Amino acid sequence: MSPVIYQIKIVLKDTEPPIWRRFKVRSDLTLRAFHRVLQEVMGWTNSHLHKFEINGVEYAEPDPDYEDFESKIKDDRRVRLEQVVTGEGQCFEYQYDFGDSWDHYLVVEKIQSVERYSPGAVCLEGARACPPEDVGSTSGYDEFLAAIRNPNHPEHKNMLTWAGGAFDPEAFDLNRINHNLQRFVRAPIRKKAAS
Repeated sequence: MSPVIYQIKIVLKDTEPPIWRRFKVRSDLTLRAFHRVLQEVMGWTNSHLHKFEINGVEYAEPDPDYEDFESKIKDDRRVRLEQVVTGEGQCFEYQYDFGDSWDHYLVVEKIQSVERYSPGAVCLEGARACPPEDVGSTSGYDEFLAAIRNPNHPEHKNMLTWAGGAFDPEAFDLNRINHNLQRFVRAPIRKKAAS
């Protein structure tokens, strides 16, 4: 099967205003590699477990302590994106950090042919900063924002210190995301020239 390029929109569920990204990704990446792309696109730090739910099947990193892993959850290193994502309009879910439960909704907006030098992954646009790791899900993120926005809040100073001194919830750096993406994605696809 020849690779194609998926244009996908990802939205972090239960955030208002929404935190989202639109990006293109090569179809022949494994789901594990796709997970790394999502980490970079969203701005997470890959510090927690993750899983995908696609067409009612879960895909994740194998857990040797879970005896029945293979029958319940498929190994995301052994499945390519193109094997489970097959059409425009298809929706699926990605969860990051089972403690905080950051749930993401993804939709395939377009499927495009591979151009001669298509990058493996590129972010096109998006809005708002990714929440800090370990802030405690969307409700914890709301509390965090309330604390850093109000200098009179009893946790204002502690939360700013914890966040590294500053946090702009509206920040979105497309150039940084695309620079970081190149570290995790193989070389660009090169189609064979016509003979």
